[in-house]
Amino acid sequence: MNFYVPEGYVPKIDLRETQIAIKIIKDFFQRELTRQLHLTRVSAPLFVTPESGLNDNLNGVERPVAFDLKEGNRSAEIVHSLAKWKRYALKQYGFLPGEGLYTDMNAIRRDEDTDNIHSIYVDQWDWEKVIRKEERTRKTLEDAVRAVYKTLKITEDYMAYEYEYIGHVLPDQIVFVTAQELEDRYPALTPREREYKAAREYGAIFIEQIGKKLASGKPHDGRAPDYDDWELNGDIIVYYPVLDIALELSSMGIRVDEDSLRHQLAEAGCEERAELAFQKALLNGELPYTIGGGIGQSRICMFFLRKAHIGEIQASIWPADVMEAAGKAGIPLL
Repeated sequence: MNFYVPEGYVPKIDLRETQIAIKIIKDFFQRELTRQLHLTRVSAPLFVTPESGLNDNLNGVERPVAFDLKEGNRSAEIVHSLAKWKRYALKQYGFLPGEGLYTDMNAIRRDEDTDNIHSIYVDQWDWEKVIRKEERTRKTLEDAVRAVYKTLKITEDYMAYEYEYIGHVLPDQIVFVTAQELEDRYPALTPREREYKAAREYGAIFIEQIGKKLASGKPHDGRAPDYDDWELNGDIIVYYPVLDIALELSSMGIRVDEDSLRHQLAEAGCEERAELAFQKALLNGELPYTIGGGIGQSRICMFFLRKAHIGEIQASIWPADVMEAAGKAGIPLL
């Protein structure tokens, strides 16, 4: 059973007050995020067609939830994320360099192993901005990371004022470290153990260059080869004292250009994806250069409200033994 109850944990606010607090966080955070990154909200799809190439294939093994359509004898897939769709949408909406969009992304990940921080239901703010080719640099990436982290800090300050029990966990600054630097520092540890060590030491870290093979011959973590540039991406991870874990709050990166897409498709052994509609458009220079990311809505609400299980924030399906254990521990799962 993947369920952990921290010693002495008792929810500080009840179900009804939690629902009120969730809305406060979401309203405040997205307003601040749009201000920091200059974004405009747009509507987004819940499902796409397989042949469009728009679905995110994550680590390449997760199965999308698929269904057939009555009209047209076609199939559709529930999105895993909107990483590729956002880039297409920027072109369709006519966004210019320095302008961007964000949207509410809802997904079903049927192969997810559920635990205190993972659910088969995923809700994110997905954002994307147009940049110029010459802005595809580490500085551009790290400036965007600082803007997102500033939004997290300001939100924590606001929520700590609204709810005194929350207090402050986030440090003033986020620390940047590459996946290779972590492997060099902790060669005997697993990637997750390295994340914990670094997050515990610094409080908040951005691990860069996720997806590429490290000196050990293995990547720090999996990344689809056709959206992030593996040299210019990463995860925002914070130390979460309630569960004593490293908690990922956001994944982001500068997106692939024509050269990095070809290289990464070859590296991943899936060069046939170059024939899909989205990938073809990118290789033909028909899509803008962009930077973007996803920020977990339930994750940040769980973090800011100091909850022990993501099921205290979102309604999903949990194993029967987890529901029983949570009930005995006085933790209401939605």
